[in-house]
Amino acid sequence: MTRRRLLGLAALVAALLVAGGTVVTTRLVGNHAPTRAAAPATSSPGSPTPAPTSASPTPPPGADLTGPLNLMLVGVDTRVSIPGWEPHADAVLVLHVPAGLDRAYLFSLPRDLVVDIPAFPKARYPGGKTKLTHAMSYGSRVPGDKAHPSTAQGYELLRATVSRYTGLRIDAGAVITFGGFDKLVDTLGGVDLYVDQKVESRHRRPDGKMRPLGGGGYTGPQMVYQKGDRHLVGWQALDYARQRYTAGGDYTRQRHQQQLIRALAGKLLGQGAPRDPQRVEQVVAALGRTLVYVGGGRKLVDFAYALGGMPAGRITLVGLPGSGVGSGGAYRGEQLQKAGRDFLTALRGGKVDAYLAAHPSLRVKT
Repeated sequence: MTRRRLLGLAALVAALLVAGGTVVTTRLVGNHAPTRAAAPATSSPGSPTPAPTSASPTPPPGADLTGPLNLMLVGVDTRVSIPGWEPHADAVLVLHVPAGLDRAYLFSLPRDLVVDIPAFPKARYPGGKTKLTHAMSYGSRVPGDKAHPSTAQGYELLRATVSRYTGLRIDAGAVITFGGFDKLVDTLGGVDLYVDQKVESRHRRPDGKMRPLGGGGYTGPQMVYQKGDRHLVGWQALDYARQRYTAGGDYTRQRHQQQLIRALAGKLLGQGAPRDPQRVEQVVAALGRTLVYVGGGRKLVDFAYALGGMPAGRITLVGLPGSGVGSGGAYRGEQLQKAGRDFLTALRGGKVDAYLAAHPSLRVKT
């Protein structure tokens, strides 16, 4: 499978993992059909009939994956117009699939979550306690080559940091840039979403152009997303998902990102895109190198097949409550409240259903 095709497939699966039913994607582009038994040779008159033969069908990819599985989806701020700009993890989402692979839980970690980032010799990072978003940028640094930071390398340190904080092994993940997300939505013809509160854009004008900076901040008319059912094109979906200077701050943004990913997955399935080779190629062409898949030694198709039997309605969106922390009156970052930390404990212990039943406010409405 070519790298270009793999990246496009990663984008599809990243969204479909959130909605379930990834199997149709991988059956389309994976070319891993079971091996059929060879047809018996035709015998000539008077010759003995050959004994029937059969071949064991090749097990589908990922047949040995039984769970639990943890997949991480990362949205990064990569400003390609600025030489040497280091990618920052602007959105970090984890999909946890318990043993049995019949249900899943999607939750976000705050970008400003104060965490212990381990030492990372590849980037000559000594380790430290700081915001989660910096793990991607610190890990992306390539010694001797400041002009070309490595997104895949940054993901490696981010993965180690998230694993240490949550206590979960991260089995695979995908990193998508803002531009890649924008292109994906446009390639699908936009996305339909219920906007659950009024959101004013800090970055965009109503016509989609960037608001100019001046006088200490952005100036000029703002794009406004009113509450209700909305159809969003690429730049609008991306802009809406980025806004954190609104009621609820970054926790509202996390909720909107989860809802948007789920709506996008529904769009993919509703269009029948995974069954349409031409549609898949359109997505591949649109994404290009804006998405990186990291599988921890396993192919993407393995995880897709393993999760193919999961009903779409068994994916639960979870919002982890948190609060700000400071030092000497200065803002330092975020920390999860006890309910959020206890959710992670329940997740690791296989008791998440009982915990969510006792804490229904953690469930994100869709």
